[in-house]
Amino acid sequence: MLSLRVPPTSFNFRRFHAGALERRWRLGRDSLLYFSHRRGTGLLGVRSAKSEMAPFTAAEEETLPEGLQRELMPKHVAVIMDGNGRWAKNKGLQPWDGHRAGVEALREIVELCGKWGIQVLTVFAFSTDNWIRPKIEIDFLLSLFERTLKSELETLAKNNVRISIIGDSSKLPKSLLKVINEVEEVTKNNTRLQLIVAVGYSGKYDVLQACRGIAQRVKDGEIKVEEIDERLIEQELETNCTEFPYPDLLIRTSGELRVSNFLLWQLAYTELFFAQELWPDFGRSGFIEALMSFQQRQRRFGGRKS
Repeated sequence: MLSLRVPPTSFNFRRFHAGALERRWRLGRDSLLYFSHRRGTGLLGVRSAKSEMAPFTAAEEETLPEGLQRELMPKHVAVIMDGNGRWAKNKGLQPWDGHRAGVEALREIVELCGKWGIQVLTVFAFSTDNWIRPKIEIDFLLSLFERTLKSELETLAKNNVRISIIGDSSKLPKSLLKVINEVEEVTKNNTRLQLIVAVGYSGKYDVLQACRGIAQRVKDGEIKVEEIDERLIEQELETNCTEFPYPDLLIRTSGELRVSNFLLWQLAYTELFFAQELWPDFGRSGFIEALMSFQQRQRRFGGRKS
């Protein structure tokens, strides 16, 4: 089942000349490098009133917004965080402002998941299909991701959040791979919330690498062809890093009505929620509405309730 939400307002889109866009990306990159060296900066190296998440308290953990039922909360929520660039253009801002706002929005959702008992949050940060974008944009996004992991590691670890990165890492910079390894190692024993970030990921890639892994095991004599089943495939998928590999709820922002090559195997029985808001505008109220919609649905998994 899917749900659509109509936005309260609409925006006028401005066209960007390609040359101007490239200059803005360069300026954004340079600004990011400058701010990241300032003491006390938060995510993306920019000061923010929300740059520190307070540790979750027992009282906060027990509090749910009116109308939400704890026994009906999804264990695993997946999010396609779409619309950062359009958000910036709509406001006459630079592209990096959209990504900065997007990270602020993600921080809020991570905090809410930790407080409300959601155990896994998977976010689509960078698709294998995004490699066709201009190199300057790719370099900016990967640098931003690396700096974000560094700046937020201590806060996330303090809040008992485990971080896992999935996707094809073969094209990622060595410096980013080093940070990813450090972050996963430092947080591997954390138990309150698992934050899975998909980078260089696609659903087709995931199924393909799983098939290759199984084929190699057959070739090596570890298993027989007739032993291949769904359980075995699940073990080879990138989401084998979590106890709950199948999302209960998928949220996509920005009004697009597609899953865009994300978790194709894992979304088989996932409930879908499509919001018109661009990702930076989604926030707490949008998340509550998505969860309310989820809790009102009957999940039958192909069966029929008597």
